[in-house]
Order: sequence, then C-alpha cells, then structure tokens
Amino acid sequence: MSRMSTAPQAPSSSRAPDGESAAQPTSGHGLPLALGSSGESVTDLQLRLQRLGFAVNDETVGTFDPRTEQSVRRFQRQRGLRSDGICGRQTWSAVVEAGFRLGDRILYRRWPMLHGDDVAELQRRLSALGFDPGGVDGIYGDGTVQALGEFQRNVGVGSDGICGPRTLTELERLSPRAGGEDLVSQIRERLDAASRAATLIGKRIAVGEGGGFSAGVGAVCRALAAMGAEPIGLHHPEESEQAVEANAARVDCYVGLRLEPDHALVRTMHYKGYRYESETSRRLAELLRHAILCRLSLDDGGSAGMALPILRETQMPAVVVELGAPSTVAMHTTDVAAAVVAALEQWLRLDWESI
Repeated sequence: MSRMSTAPQAPSSSRAPDGESAAQPTSGHGLPLALGSSGESVTDLQLRLQRLGFAVNDETVGTFDPRTEQSVRRFQRQRGLRSDGICGRQTWSAVVEAGFRLGDRILYRRWPMLHGDDVAELQRRLSALGFDPGGVDGIYGDGTVQALGEFQRNVGVGSDGICGPRTLTELERLSPRAGGEDLVSQIRERLDAASRAATLIGKRIAVGEGGGFSAGVGAVCRALAAMGAEPIGLHHPEESEQAVEANAARVDCYVGLRLEPDHALVRTMHYKGYRYESETSRRLAELLRHAILCRLSLDDGGSAGMALPILRETQMPAVVVELGAPSTVAMHTTDVAAAVVAALEQWLRLDWESI
C-alpha cells in the first residue's frame, strides 16, 4: 500500500505537531502497557483513548485498570488489530494515528513516512475524485504524493505533493458528499488483477513467517518453484521488515504463514481499514482458507479483514494464514504447500470482469 522511493520533501521549516512520530508514550513504564501498569504513560494512553470516544475511569487515571483494558480491546477491534487488551507498539502507533484529522498538520513525503487518519482521509478524497493514491492505508508514500500532485496540477495550485491549506481548500470545494464516492483505487486493483496472466509461471510470490515455521515456508517455496513461480522466502519477526522486503522485490503477492498454539483453527486475514478493503486480497484469503480446510483436519476460523502491518504496508495483494494445532501442521507441510499452490492457481484464474 505504501510507496518507498524518493519523492519531494517539505521544506525543513515545515513542522508537524508534537506527537506525530511518537513511537513510545511520553514517559513512565514504556511499552507494553497492560493490566496493572501505572504512571504517566498510562495517563497519556487513557487521555488519548478518551478523546477518541473510548471510556476510561476518571477515578483511576494513571492506572491500567479493567476498564482501560476493555477500551483498549474495543479500540483494537475497531482498528483491525489483534484484540488482546495490551497496548504494545502497534496499538500505541494506532492510537497516535487516530488522533489526527485532515488539516491538523501539513502532510508531505518524508522518511519515516507520515502515518495517520488524516492521511487516510486525504487518500479517500483523492481516490473519490479519480486520483489514485494506490490504496487507502493512512501512509503518506509515493503513490499519495503522485496522486496529490496530479490533483494540484488539475486545480492550478503548486504541484509539490505537499498537502497544505490551499490544497485543502480545493479538496473541500471538490470532494463528493460523504457516502457518495466510488474509489478509483478499488477499480484500479480489479483492473490489475484482470490483466495478470492466469498462470503461476514467472509470478514472484513472497512467502513469509515470523519465526517457528521456516519448514512450512520452505515447503511452499519448493512447491511454487515446481510450478514455474519465483518464490521468495521471508523470515523476520517484524512484519514491517517483511513488508519492506516484499515491496523491494516487487512481488505479485504475499502469503504469510503463522502458527498459533492456542487453537486448532485455520483462519485467514486480508487488508481492511479506513472504510477500504482490498477485494483481491479478500478473494485470495477465502481461497486459501478453503484449500487448507480440504487438506488438513482443522476447524474453520473464517476470514477477516484486518489492518496488521504486513497487510497494510505491502503494495501488493497480501494474506496472512493462521494455522492452529502446530504439531499437526508441522507433520503436514506438504499438504499446506499443495493448498497454497492450488489456491493461488484458482485466484489467478478468477474472472474479475464477472465477479
């Protein structure tokens, strides 16, 4: 979804509000914050949650109590994160991002890239007007810069890819009414899918794991190579690092494999966030789930749209497959590999013009 290459930068005098790039709470215990934590970091979290409409107990401000945990879980569910009630790095970043509204700060291309709800709103407005930012992911990457530059040229303001007051005025003037927009990003995604050759031959497929399932990734890569694909195995505990590698390799799609010891389910996840959903990823997620259920004795955990970093930060269709009963799955890696290959073949053969 995000774009990684060099793009115009804002002048050094442009400065976003404090907290824009905060990766940690301002003070106190630091992360993670969980039931029983206390201090200024918890107060900071609670105040941010309260501003976002999530209730906290005024009598226990500064203490991570059950009500705070409940609010964190609700926030996580709303944002498409894993709902564990613990405020780790991903949840904290999401809380910070959720506090920005379009117009709060100047938006420009920098490294690390700006993240936030204001960026997502800008992307939605551009996409609704026919300027494709490459997806609504809340990340101010090159696709967003290019789309904004095209918009600026069309309305006669300086085409610098920087979203300031004058550009916002034009966006407000031209934006369609809420709920009435069709997003060009979703149309472009379907057109890209329809234009792909319906074969695995020559397709670059990233297969990733965050630790503990390298054998499964290896089996899938061998099966893909046997079908003429060009598999790339990714082994890194950080999802964002895997996203960087997949983007740099310009793969056609990403399939993540995760072992989950707490259940005996197979469930899949695709990108969904900011009222935007990757339809091509959703279709692949459904096909992968069904293919694995046909080959392994696991229960059906369904498919869900989420905003996990690996799904949000990749620039291609991406799916995470979560497999329960690890000891059973470990003995059937060839079956997992066969299921992934079968699902990918079905996905590539889909008729997007009739779906």
